[in-house]
Amino acid sequence: MLPGGERLRVLDKISFEIAGGSFNSIVGPSGCGKSTILNLIAGLDQHTSGNIRVEGKPKIGFVFQTPRLLNWRTIADNVALPLESQPMDAGRRCEMSRRYLELVGLQGFEEYYPLKLSGGMQQRAAIARALVIEPDILLMDEPFSGLDEWTARKMRQELMRIWLETGKTIVFVTHSIREAIFLSQQILIVSPKPATVFKTVTLEMPYPREYDDRQLFEMETALTREFLLMEFE
Repeated sequence: MLPGGERLRVLDKISFEIAGGSFNSIVGPSGCGKSTILNLIAGLDQHTSGNIRVEGKPKIGFVFQTPRLLNWRTIADNVALPLESQPMDAGRRCEMSRRYLELVGLQGFEEYYPLKLSGGMQQRAAIARALVIEPDILLMDEPFSGLDEWTARKMRQELMRIWLETGKTIVFVTHSIREAIFLSQQILIVSPKPATVFKTVTLEMPYPREYDDRQLFEMETALTREFLLMEFE
């Protein structure tokens, strides 16, 4: 709500489609409503108009900006936490937790506590926790923004590997055009509030991608130019 009682319009005629099994990034300036889009897809926020159509009744996993691990539980127990509300015995929960910790490269760290791990390892555990429910759609809200660039680079490569192995549909929010280009098949550039889709970009470069790829650099330069024009219109 605005001071006069008027509703703050966050999104304005946002419209886009996401293909099953694809990697999609949403890029835009701070405070434009990128996270709101994820919250609406996840059902954490309610929209006041329009429709969100999702084929079937998919499971949705969510990875937040910070790992949000429980410091008094081991990494394995943190990953198993979403399974505790499901009709599943402890042995099966343990098996699935260990399977997804192995997928994110944390085998051997199952009995560690979060504060004993680096920030990048904690975020890997958070990704494993989101994957352990075997979601159809994985929503990721700036998951690497709190990491140093070297660790973030490694995490992007790990995420690419996990996506190629699992075939999940991913919607990834980021401030970084470079990060979006490196990871995505589709990029939605979102305008300042009230947000709309300023531009949709399709990337057809093959995977895995390399940071020093000239084509990626040229696309980053072109999109950065358009992004700056959008912000100052």
